[in-house]
Amino acid sequence: TSVFILTGCLMDEAMRSFAEKIFASEVKDEEIRQEISPFDVEEICPISRQERRAHMMLQESSAFLPGRKKRLLRMKTVAFAVPVAQKSITRLSTIDEVISTSPIYQTVPDFQRVQITGDYASGVTVEDFEVVCKGLYRALRIREKYMQQSLQRFPRTPSQYLRAIEGEVWRASDTGPVFTPPAKDGQDPFETGSLAEDLGYHVQMKDGVVYIYGDKAAADRNEPKDLPYPSLERFMDDMNFLLALIAQGPVKTYAHRRLKFLSSKFQVHEMLNEMEEIKELKNNPHRDFYNCRKVDTHIHAAACMNQKHLLRFIKKSYCLDADRVVYDAKGKQLTLKQLFQQLNLHPYDLTVDSLDVHAGRQTFQRFDKFNDKYNPVGASELRDLYLKTENAIGGEYFATIIKEVGSDLEDAKYQHAEPRLSIYGRSAEEWPKLASWFSEHRVYSSNMKWMIQVPRIYDVFRSKNFLPHFGKMLENIFVPVFEATVNPRAHKELSVFLRHITGFDSVDDESKHSGHMFSTKSPKPEQWTSEKNPSYTYYVYYMYANILVLNNLRRQRGMNTFLFRPHCGEAGAITHLLAAFMTADNISHGLNLKKSPVLQYLYFLAQIPIAMSPLSNNSLFLEYAKNPLPDFHQKGLMVSLSTDDPMQFHYTKEPLMEEYAIAAQVFKLSTCDMCEIARNSVLQCGLSHEVRAPRAGSGQAACRSGQLAATTLIEPQWWWELFLLTAGACISPDDGRKVEEELQEKPHLEMCIWAMVAAVSAIPVCQSYRRER
Repeated sequence: TSVFILTGCLMDEAMRSFAEKIFASEVKDEEIRQEISPFDVEEICPISRQERRAHMMLQESSAFLPGRKKRLLRMKTVAFAVPVAQKSITRLSTIDEVISTSPIYQTVPDFQRVQITGDYASGVTVEDFEVVCKGLYRALRIREKYMQQSLQRFPRTPSQYLRAIEGEVWRASDTGPVFTPPAKDGQDPFETGSLAEDLGYHVQMKDGVVYIYGDKAAADRNEPKDLPYPSLERFMDDMNFLLALIAQGPVKTYAHRRLKFLSSKFQVHEMLNEMEEIKELKNNPHRDFYNCRKVDTHIHAAACMNQKHLLRFIKKSYCLDADRVVYDAKGKQLTLKQLFQQLNLHPYDLTVDSLDVHAGRQTFQRFDKFNDKYNPVGASELRDLYLKTENAIGGEYFATIIKEVGSDLEDAKYQHAEPRLSIYGRSAEEWPKLASWFSEHRVYSSNMKWMIQVPRIYDVFRSKNFLPHFGKMLENIFVPVFEATVNPRAHKELSVFLRHITGFDSVDDESKHSGHMFSTKSPKPEQWTSEKNPSYTYYVYYMYANILVLNNLRRQRGMNTFLFRPHCGEAGAITHLLAAFMTADNISHGLNLKKSPVLQYLYFLAQIPIAMSPLSNNSLFLEYAKNPLPDFHQKGLMVSLSTDDPMQFHYTKEPLMEEYAIAAQVFKLSTCDMCEIARNSVLQCGLSHEVRAPRAGSGQAACRSGQLAATTLIEPQWWWELFLLTAGACISPDDGRKVEEELQEKPHLEMCIWAMVAAVSAIPVCQSYRRER
């Protein structure tokens, strides 16, 4: 008994002593600790840590098993503070088989990976799995078809898998967009000497689509030129199939479970490799988030400045031009001073609060009130003067503001923007006037590319009898562009302006319901004389149809082509996103994707870029904390951040950086997350290949062919999902067996394809692993 009592006392004493040490280490600062015991060794002493690690490795080596090799290799990884030159790098044997022997790849760290084996049908039966995969295969084929016809972008990797399903050999195609490269030193971006000659073609709109004829006689005979033209019947058949697909139970189950699986794997990857990513970030020279290229892919020119910038410019213009005639009030000429007197205002008294252009709580779910915020101090006269291209001074103030914003982007060096300018379709003269404004004021910046937005406000124009029918609106939007393409020398300013245009956008409040369901029985545009607005899908189809013909004509002429990049999914029906899946190169907003797991999964498989604006959504439709951006990012959708309207939503001189900063704080985004999002913006923008390639790689999954240097961010998880699709959708039994054999040989695709080139990367090295979860 005495022995047990003695033992218990010794244990109690040992526990008490141990507890006191822990308590002392928590409450004593470093100086007190050194005074009490000058012989204490710090807990983070690198010598003791290395000795302890060597001791553990020695113990492991004594009972070495093949299964522990991975653990031993990871224990040899150096600590954070060790410089790059001293690192001991280990690589998997599978990596050695696919990457080059360049010294750059010797710095790839050994990230932990998760491997899941067994059934990959994600909770559906084998029969349902095959049906699901065949349905998803056809959906991707539909998008590929419409993208290739209109010379827009479809990723190379899904094309390779689609050809594998069909049992065909994939061949590289050059059917893609063509963008104007930036002007070189000494080159005038407004030069007209290289304009092409007149083709003499006849341009005529028929059933809402522009047709190209050799001459007027060919138009009378209805013999158009050999160009691709859309088919409304095939479009509606494809759309009906997609509508049925997204409503099928097994497809919804499969897509939902795969998306949850992707999100979970990302979270596990972060838990396992977060510290490795931080270490790699610190070791990456001359690369951090600030000098990572970013593109504001969704910004409206009329609100591209912040409210303080606008206020400062108004006060400056008043000081310089108070006695200048700047406004025409129904035939009465007013100077700037008289205009402010008529409004009972003085610029000296104006503040950002009295300017009242910032959106707030009062604009939530009130798009009508938001549109009023474009009027400084609620005065439409000031909007016409400062934020319009057509006014008594030829849009001079607006051009100056935009050039100042462009100058700020050039000073920031690593930021680009794609502002939208409006073409309403009210008159055919809108294009020549806008082009004249662009050339006269030389509104050019090497850090800007331009887009044309078309507001969906036909009902407003028709109610005021500005337009006889919807077809006239389409004619005013597209025919001038076709004429400038056929005969550039007769439309010099417009031809120069079109060089700097990268795409078309469709904008307005999506929550407005038109009450019309688009079908083959819908009235043709020339027959749409009602004052009701056509549906979103109606607008989208006819815009896409004309862009398709226009792009093919411009490609034949060696000119730049255009992308279709509509606002989509901010509100309204899920069919908006379905129509965009078929017709749009990329979209803005995309919030409603969270309502349809099938569409969300299709957007992931096709890697359709989505420009999201959480601050804009927060003031209009969705609270910031509920924004699906972090969820989409974790699942692997190609999302980027954009500002939308800095004048309404932002406070600082760099609104895009403000957008990233707030998102990083609210969503707890790491530096790797932000760099990946920034790189997505470079890939989805309209910058030329000469500009994009050095900053973000080719954007293609080139690793399959061993061309690892062509990309800086690989998507192995994306490939794995395409592998599953291929396994279930193979048309030929022989092809199916080949895919099954490949799946058995490589049950974990992520283990064998990952690497990047840090030298040309715009992001840290560890970014190549963010999709390797």
